[in-house]
Amino acid sequence: MAKKPIIRQERIEVVYSAERWRILSELRRKAIKIMEALERAHIYCIAHGSIARGDVSPKSDIDIFIPQIYPSFTIENTLRMADIPISRRILVQATPTYSVKGYIEINEQQHISFPLCRMREIEREFYKFGGEADLETLRRNIRVPGVDKRLMLIEPTKNGHIESSIIGREEKVAKILGISVNTVLDRVHALLRRDRIGRTGLFIERELAPDESFEMVLKRLAETNPAVRRRLRES
Repeated sequence: MAKKPIIRQERIEVVYSAERWRILSELRRKAIKIMEALERAHIYCIAHGSIARGDVSPKSDIDIFIPQIYPSFTIENTLRMADIPISRRILVQATPTYSVKGYIEINEQQHISFPLCRMREIEREFYKFGGEADLETLRRNIRVPGVDKRLMLIEPTKNGHIESSIIGREEKVAKILGISVNTVLDRVHALLRRDRIGRTGLFIERELAPDESFEMVLKRLAETNPAVRRRLRES
């Protein structure tokens, strides 16, 4: 079941158990392996979400994001040369105004995503909103602040984290995370709307066949879909 937004004023301290620290260490170890392979090929990447913040659970994913645009074959060949399997490749666009992205699924828990066209600044800041950590941050065992799907700000402490609702505190949260208040307001609106009406699905979700490339599929979509064509013209 999806986590629901929480609105409350108090700050709550969460102390991590030994098991939670173990899970975090194991997830980060796996993330580092993927990120090291990419960065050996000079592909900068970040881990985002709970693995960056530290508030992991046994169901937490390992989500790696490549902020810059690279040819998809470069990313895929880098993974294969590092013996990192690719189980699925999916082209997605969340809404007609969002950038088109490629998703590489290693397994059900590990994913790599990357833009296929230029992202707007607010889209790039979505990752900082949720918490992002680069390779060196993971290696140094540093956790970063970010907001979870409950719209709770997670602020790491020595023994765990402090969590507090961001509703009504958007400007302060934006300063803590180093992003624009518009990004925080956008995410609050989107997650509260999802809580009211449920998840509405992606505008485009297209799994690739083995003989297709992301760029090939994107070109075909642009030829037949005016919304995709307009978004690419804006890049």
